[in-house]
Amino acid sequence: MSTPATGRQLMVSTVDYHTAGEPFRIVSGGVPSLRGATIMEKRRYALEHLDHIRQLLVFEPRGHADMYGGFVTDPQDDGAQVGVVFFHNAGYSTACGHGTIALVTWLIDAAIVPAGSPLVEVLVDVPSGRLRTVASMQDGRVRSVRFRNVPSFVLVEGLSVSVAGRRVEVAVAYGGAFYAIVPAEHFELPLEPAFVPRFIELGREIKAAIEAKREVVHPLEPQLEGIYGVMFTAGNRNVTVFADGEVDRSPCGSGTSARLALLDRHGELARGATLMHESVIGTRFASRVVGDDRVGDYAAVITEIEGSAHLTGYHQFVLAADDPIGGGFLLR
Repeated sequence: MSTPATGRQLMVSTVDYHTAGEPFRIVSGGVPSLRGATIMEKRRYALEHLDHIRQLLVFEPRGHADMYGGFVTDPQDDGAQVGVVFFHNAGYSTACGHGTIALVTWLIDAAIVPAGSPLVEVLVDVPSGRLRTVASMQDGRVRSVRFRNVPSFVLVEGLSVSVAGRRVEVAVAYGGAFYAIVPAEHFELPLEPAFVPRFIELGREIKAAIEAKREVVHPLEPQLEGIYGVMFTAGNRNVTVFADGEVDRSPCGSGTSARLALLDRHGELARGATLMHESVIGTRFASRVVGDDRVGDYAAVITEIEGSAHLTGYHQFVLAADDPIGGGFLLR
């Protein structure tokens, strides 16, 4: 990334949270407003005009390969309080459950949204649609946030791909983004942190194999396309690899919705029952199917995901004009 033509140093303010261990870097100052009539247009504007900011905040030495964040923006219309464009090491995602939970927590912590009752509703516009969130308050603080996701559905099951010298069958499901879901037992790997490097390799292979085999596109929104993440499952646990080999420390909010759609399709989770979806580090989201819907020709479900976010720091990042590394680099 080149230094701005003025030669002045660049300064960007953020507020950082983690949700179930997964970082979320909220851009709170130092950047221009995102332009566009819709959140998808704002997302494109960020790509075209603010990508140097994403790199500055995600890449080393200010970030790392598994950093995640978001630009706060105006909602699409007066029906919501806020909008957000999510970003990661490879670009911009269409959905982010852990980021939504952190964002709503920050909005209330910062008194941007007033908390006048034990339950505070916040409507958030994200690229995949509008999310209804409810923050549960305790002693004046946000205890947890649950969000009702966009309709989730199974795009395909039994998709056979060649990975690591063997044929495996995967399902592809949508929960705001598309996830390939595959049992970890296919690779005889336990869902433990020590095996994360191998899951990264397999995740990249599975994503490439699926996208080489078929198009993965939302039936109603052609801009929602491609495999975003690969979720390896075992019981109620998962390891999710997304973007360019990022590993979700949380149970993955939008991925949890995708998995709920698959479990519901097979009758493996009773309606209204709670799946305590567990991450690779043992953190959990409470999740459930709460209703039915349709997305084009696909039967879909409405899901709710609940988790907690915690403040980790306030930052004012600087890019000096004479910094030889500039916008940074990535090493894994």
